[in-house]
Amino acid sequence: MKITLIAALSIAPAATSLPLAAIAHADNNYQKFASPSGHIRCILDGQDSPAPQAQCQIGDHTYTAPPGSTADGEPCEPGSDLGRDFRLDQGKPEYLTCTYSALGSGFGPWPTLDYGQTRSLGTITCDSEPSGMAFTDTSTGHFFRVSRDAYQLG
Repeated sequence: MKITLIAALSIAPAATSLPLAAIAHADNNYQKFASPSGHIRCILDGQDSPAPQAQCQIGDHTYTAPPGSTADGEPCEPGSDLGRDFRLDQGKPEYLTCTYSALGSGFGPWPTLDYGQTRSLGTITCDSEPSGMAFTDTSTGHFFRVSRDAYQLG
């Protein structure tokens, strides 16, 4: 009877620790969050592409993005918008993308990344600042910053 009890106890921790490790890895590989104002939503994604990437969408802005600001320099298709979506792929330059729909719509609540907090995936880091959200790829130095009044690519 003691042998059965010991075997059952030694199997139980192994069975319960395995799923938790898988869940923690998945959470770190796909992170979504919003600015404290809620106007900027961002995703750090390392599960849907070969290298980590950052995507942000701003809901309300006062700046105008110049035509040809997309990665391929092409204008956005009718029905889409330019200047709301930003992307940074690890190891590559940042760029604007054409907006077709809400970023990550239908995926539950968006946790707030408070001012002074940072999130990272691979070499991409996001800083939540009072002046806006700032993303940097530390392997290349490429970055984008976005706020209601301005954006910067570099």
